[in-house]
Amino acid sequence: MKRSIIMGLCLGAVVHLSMGLPASAYDTVVVTDGAVLRGTVTFEGIVPEPKAFELRRFPDRMFCGAISDGDGYRFLKEVHVEQGGGLKDVVVVVEGVQRGKPFTFASAQVEANVCQFLPFVTVVSDKRQLTVTNRDPVSHDIQGYSYDQAGVDIVLHRPSLKATGTTDIVQLVKGRKVFTMQCGMHPYMQNWGYAIDNPYYAVTDSDGSFSIGDLPPGTYMVKAWHPILGIQERELTVEPNGAATLNVRFDAK
Repeated sequence: MKRSIIMGLCLGAVVHLSMGLPASAYDTVVVTDGAVLRGTVTFEGIVPEPKAFELRRFPDRMFCGAISDGDGYRFLKEVHVEQGGGLKDVVVVVEGVQRGKPFTFASAQVEANVCQFLPFVTVVSDKRQLTVTNRDPVSHDIQGYSYDQAGVDIVLHRPSLKATGTTDIVQLVKGRKVFTMQCGMHPYMQNWGYAIDNPYYAVTDSDGSFSIGDLPPGTYMVKAWHPILGIQERELTVEPNGAATLNVRFDAK
């Protein structure tokens, strides 16, 4: 039996992610002939089983067990697929856009809530800042990792987020786009993030759909990234005032 409990605010922690030198400057201009890019990301094949964690092996099993299978196990579902095949949590990015609509990005937010990091996938702006807020009455230990093109991970930081409150600064390795966080005490708490350098991006909904508007006409490389399934890339040309469609499929590994 599963149930969800939202606790009162106990802790605020700010984690600053400095993921390298900024890309070439992005200029804000009035886009008068912008296009719309829409599409759907789907999954084909057998959906991976969630990872199972036996609660008695880790601290705070009574509180963290508020979300469980009722038999003492906590599950981490990394691939969310709707009945129609739509794939959730895919970051779709139009790369190489240097001029366009305003890049007004609210600070990325992650919550520790009933021993889970939410959302599972978050987007971090060119400022590389992420605010992590603990809403649980129990402590959490964040372990941060970034990934280079070879897929090598590096331990970044291990601040202890106690109920009394703490703030820490994390400096990521230069040039990294992808990072992940995990609680060292509760390993089923995991979150992934992707850093962007322009406002032309979207994260797919539960049905796998996305929409990116006011895109200046031109030819671009569009990247679809999922933390578990990898990357798909497509070259796409958008016409002035046009409506382009891009559908991407990830296959089971």
